[in-house]
Amino acid sequence: MAEIVKLYGLRASRFSNRINIALQLKGVEYKYYEEDLKNKSASLIKYNPIHKKVPTFVHNENPIAESLVILEYIDETWKTHPILPQHPYERAQARFWCRFMDDKVMAAAWKAFFVKEEQKQGLEEVNEYLEILEKELKGKYFGGDNIGMVDITGNFIVRWIPAIQELMGVEIFTEAKFPKLGKWSHDFATHPVVKEVLPSKEELIVAFKRFLNITN
Repeated sequence: MAEIVKLYGLRASRFSNRINIALQLKGVEYKYYEEDLKNKSASLIKYNPIHKKVPTFVHNENPIAESLVILEYIDETWKTHPILPQHPYERAQARFWCRFMDDKVMAAAWKAFFVKEEQKQGLEEVNEYLEILEKELKGKYFGGDNIGMVDITGNFIVRWIPAIQELMGVEIFTEAKFPKLGKWSHDFATHPVVKEVLPSKEELIVAFKRFLNITN
C-alpha cells in the first residue's frame, strides 16, 4: 500500500517551509495544500482541531502539528539524508539550538520589529543571540557539510528577517555584522532544494504588507 503524505502550509510561513525543505531533501513524495489563514480549509481544522495552524502534516491519515515535532518525525520515518546527528549527545545539542532559534532569536526579532515599546531591548537581544550563533557556526552548515535540522529551523534568518528589516526600516542582520552567518545564509539559500522552496524577499515583503495592512 502506497504511503499517503500531506502537508497543509503557507508559502510565506517560515514554519511550513521547514517541512517542505526536509521532505524534499529526503525525496519524500507528498501532496502540498496551500492554506488561506483567513478562510481555513475543513481539512486543516479536521487534522489540527486544537491549534488550527500551519504546518499540519499528515502521514497515512495520522496528523502531526508543530514544526519541530514534525521535523523529528520525518527524520525518524525516512532515513535518507538524516537531518539530526546519530550520536545522542549531538542530537540533544541540535535540539537545543533549534529551540534557541525559536525561543531566543525569533522572539527577540519579533520584539525588535513589531513591539514598539520593547524595540530597543529586542534589538539588543537579537544582536546578542546572532553573535552567539556566529560563534557556534563551525562549518558550511550548522549540521556540518550537509543541511541539518538547525539550518532548516533557522531559515527565517535567511529570508524573513531581511524582508522585514527592509520593510520596517530596522536593521538586524547584515553580512558585514555577521560574516559567518552571512556566508551560511548564502550557502543555504542557494542549495537547490532550498532555492526551490523558499519564497523570494520580494514575495515576502508583499505578504507582510498584506498582513500588516501596509498600503504603500
